[in-house]
Amino acid sequence: MGASVVTAVGSGIGLYYLEKNSAHANMEADGLHPPSYPFPQKKLFGTFDHASIRRGFQVFKEVCSACHSLDLVYWRNLVGVAYSEDEVRVMAEEFEYTDGPNDNGEMFERPGKLTDPIPRPYANEEAARAANAGALPPDLSLITKARHGGVDYIYALLTGYCDPPAGVEIREGLNYNPYFPGGSIAMAQNIFDGVVEFEDGTPNTASQITKDVVTFLNWAAEPELDDRKKIGTKAILLFSILTAISLWVKRNRWHTLKSRKIAFNPPSNWKKPNGPPSTKH
Repeated sequence: MGASVVTAVGSGIGLYYLEKNSAHANMEADGLHPPSYPFPQKKLFGTFDHASIRRGFQVFKEVCSACHSLDLVYWRNLVGVAYSEDEVRVMAEEFEYTDGPNDNGEMFERPGKLTDPIPRPYANEEAARAANAGALPPDLSLITKARHGGVDYIYALLTGYCDPPAGVEIREGLNYNPYFPGGSIAMAQNIFDGVVEFEDGTPNTASQITKDVVTFLNWAAEPELDDRKKIGTKAILLFSILTAISLWVKRNRWHTLKSRKIAFNPPSNWKKPNGPPSTKH
């Protein structure tokens, strides 16, 4: 019996492992499953590294913004998260925005304000496709939530460029990346050692640069994460205290009511009548 149980459990574990890690013909079409990276915000009580968010926005601004937009993030969103209000105001004023109409009914150009969105690299989708050989660079506002694997997938994708294996041909203008479904991706590798100089002196290795920009993109997709975990922690503590109080009240105030016994003690001289009650008056 023991041998049968061990065989059944071992077979079940083996089948589960093969199902989760099976090699199949569509593996390249689906893309490799990314490994799990130790981002602090992924932990139960972990929060964002805000210094990393600041560095990540620098990477986005100097590298990613040449092709990708960030439509759902406004300059004001960066205030108090990675930059001061004065710093964000200066960065916004570096860009010109079309506004109007003025008193003459004409549109005009003005410096950016805190209420403006992060500027797009292209005026419209057609211009973006024309500049990228027909490929449309996706908006990165929600990219970590829009891709299976989240931050792990984005990190693996940005660091996973390599030469194609033997027998795999990549069309001209495409690049091989095993984590991208199909293996061929239009975006070339853009992150290398030293591509960005961090103002705080952080080593600018490719892995560090990728970690910072992925952290920034994760914040852009979930800016409420820190507050949500803070509220959740308070709720857990509050309900834990209320549960403890409820158990104490149950144990020490209701035990007399819950453990009582109702009994009837007849009088000692009480006698049961022998026959039916008389009907005579």
